[in-house]
Amino acid sequence: MHVVIMGCGRVGAELAQALEQQGHTVAVVDQDPTAFRRLGSGFGGRRVSGVGFDQDTLREAGIEEAGAFAAVSSGDNSNIIAARVAREMFGIEHVAARIYDPKRAEVYQRLGIPTVATVRWTADQMLRRLLPSGAEPLWRDPSGGVQLAEVHTSPDWVGHRVSRLQEEAGVRVAFLTRVGEAMLPTSQTVLQEGDLVHVMMRCDQIDEVEAVFGTGPEEGRS
Repeated sequence: MHVVIMGCGRVGAELAQALEQQGHTVAVVDQDPTAFRRLGSGFGGRRVSGVGFDQDTLREAGIEEAGAFAAVSSGDNSNIIAARVAREMFGIEHVAARIYDPKRAEVYQRLGIPTVATVRWTADQMLRRLLPSGAEPLWRDPSGGVQLAEVHTSPDWVGHRVSRLQEEAGVRVAFLTRVGEAMLPTSQTVLQEGDLVHVMMRCDQIDEVEAVFGTGPEEGRS
């Protein structure tokens, strides 16, 4: 998959290197050509100088062939504008924006743009938003039998109770991340668009859990 990244600061450079190591092609956009030094001499992707929400600049970076776009510059406004251009003008499905002001996160997510707060693990969190396929282990017990994982959830689950998701998948939802904040679900909690679901499960349940989470409630599965 081709991924376009706006911003070549520490997070952008780390994200670009991680994606390239996973076999993806990457283009990094930044207004400051000297910022590309952070990528190192071994980076094989494109380096594009320009404004990250300019359509011609994005086309030069290969946005029309991209499967994901990350806006990780140092400005909230620039990030959200670029993310919306990628989503609305070029139809990119997997789009995520870095955010400095958490008060804006809810507004941005209502626009359908997942956000990642500025924390020390930002690059890792951003990677999870761009490549949301499969369970991402966050913790595993010493015996290797039980793990905590973030599992990609189909939009078909939006509007359904967490308790139903747990029942159909046979797992325990440990917590949700909603608008950048962790929350413990109750029996009445309903999944909302943009929720990240973190699950406690046996390691041998991964395939079954991914199937349930990824295809929606039982009546929607064949």
